[in-house]
Amino acid sequence: MQKIYCRGRTALALLLACCLVIGTAGSNADIDDFDDGIVEDVQEVAADAVSEELVYESPVIEPRKFHFADHFDDIEASRKQWIHSQAKKDDIAEEIAKYDGIWNWESPQRIVSPKDKGLVLKSKAKHAAISARLTKPFEFKANKPLVVQYEVTMQEGQECGGSYIKLLSAGKETDDLTTFNDKTPYTIMFGPDKCGNDVKMHFIFRHVNPINGTITEKHCNKPKNRLEEPFKDKLPHLYQLVVRPDNSFEIRLDHKIINEGSLLTDFKPPVNPPAEIDDPTDQKPAEWDEREKIPDPTSQKPDDWNDDALPQIPDVNAIMPEGWLEDEPDMISDPTAVKPEDWDTEIDGEWEAPLVDNPACEKAPGCGKWKAPHIPNPEYKGKWRAPMIENPNYQGKWAPRKIANPDFFEDLKPFKMTPISAVGLELWSMSNEILFDNLIITDDVDVARDFAANSFDIKRRYIDRESDSFVNKVLELAKTYPTAWGLGLVAFVALTVVGIYCRFGKAKTQDSAASAAAAQAKKTDEPQPDDVNEPNGEEDESEEDSSAQAAGESCKTDASKSASPKKNKKSDLDIKEQVKQDENSDEPTQTEESTTKSARKRTVRKD
Repeated sequence: MQKIYCRGRTALALLLACCLVIGTAGSNADIDDFDDGIVEDVQEVAADAVSEELVYESPVIEPRKFHFADHFDDIEASRKQWIHSQAKKDDIAEEIAKYDGIWNWESPQRIVSPKDKGLVLKSKAKHAAISARLTKPFEFKANKPLVVQYEVTMQEGQECGGSYIKLLSAGKETDDLTTFNDKTPYTIMFGPDKCGNDVKMHFIFRHVNPINGTITEKHCNKPKNRLEEPFKDKLPHLYQLVVRPDNSFEIRLDHKIINEGSLLTDFKPPVNPPAEIDDPTDQKPAEWDEREKIPDPTSQKPDDWNDDALPQIPDVNAIMPEGWLEDEPDMISDPTAVKPEDWDTEIDGEWEAPLVDNPACEKAPGCGKWKAPHIPNPEYKGKWRAPMIENPNYQGKWAPRKIANPDFFEDLKPFKMTPISAVGLELWSMSNEILFDNLIITDDVDVARDFAANSFDIKRRYIDRESDSFVNKVLELAKTYPTAWGLGLVAFVALTVVGIYCRFGKAKTQDSAASAAAAQAKKTDEPQPDDVNEPNGEEDESEEDSSAQAAGESCKTDASKSASPKKNKKSDLDIKEQVKQDENSDEPTQTEESTTKSARKRTVRKD
């Protein structure tokens, strides 16, 4: 009965845990794994695609469709495109100025296909720079958008560092890519960056002043949503920037728009300066009065106003409480204190016992010199000040006059940026194993989308399917429904406790009873039955139902035949009594048959 009871409680606890998990999973079935608060998602997987076989093949690169494309799967061809920087930074210490970060072409840590390779930043806390020339420069003259797209996998996570790319400007500064460094002019910088809690999605373009040729960096406004998951989940993520000839832009993360706007209005500082500025030569006149209110000059301080009155004064009506001990100090030297043996007067000074509360003051109202308590001073009014009135000479807040901005210009086509001739990665990171993959630059959004469908989308569906196990579902549910996770944990603990009790509780009780009986036998020298050899646990459980009655009778017979702990041999009287019982009994008896494997019991009827 104990075993059946334990099995029943175990099954009930297990059933409760499963119901909690299944019920929660049903309520969470429609949640998007990549939901960041943005509803739009241009890539939708068909229902019948879930069961399809996912096979990764290197995306096909048609040169006429791309200004640059590298899936890094062909290591030999890719190595020929990319050039390691041999430059040094000129504004830091010599020992860390060199771009000595290590780059390598290798498979991701989470392998989807042996064919899939990526460009990996292997080192950390080092400056690293590598670049490649475009197959054909991108010029912002044609009526086509700029589309930049690439994958990043933070294989070890990211605490501080960047994984952005730079689109290098065409010109003599980029003729030799071995000199690529942080000062190399670029047209656009795009990609994620994080240090501590500061998470950024860079989109910076360098704007050329059409009047004086000066260059100013324009920084895109921050997205409204925080984008921390790509730095923690160690999964591939797709970053896409689209800049259109109408000056609009879109930034997508895993096909979802996370930021959009206009080059004219959503950047700081703005592209176009103000038409008027403050005159730097204009100064406020000395007689200019911009005080709105002034003290009333006609007001006078009252004769009875005392500026020197204190806020509180002693209570002259207070009387010292009866029993106050004025001759007793509040604290006295501890009479039980002893000077330490290692006390050195020359070093530590004269030793003095520490002070303790005076025991004589415990029952008295107080000790020491009595002072009357303080009460608010009815004469106190504070410092006198004249009331404030409107200033009759108020001239308003002064501001310098406006003049025409000599540097004013109006660029209504900031899309027409400096042409791009190369793409580069110039990074510093406290994390290593940052993998870049499937980097493309094109002028067709559909081409970029198809390229992602044949690379990023397949990999993510493969990873999602691989991770779609019971354990991963429970972890995802725990994030979304902490309450259900707590209930599931309680059910698991209950299941564990029941199992431990069923396994060890009854055995411990039986052992305790047996020990008590053995102790009592030693005291009284009472004959005790011999230990019955228990058959193998698995065989006994399989034959339990078929031989229950025989086993019970066997236990009784063995108990009657057993001898005392001190003597295993039966006396003559015991043998005679046993023979007599056997002759008068019609019940079947039990004999033991020895085998090579184990002792087996069989029931035979007496002739």
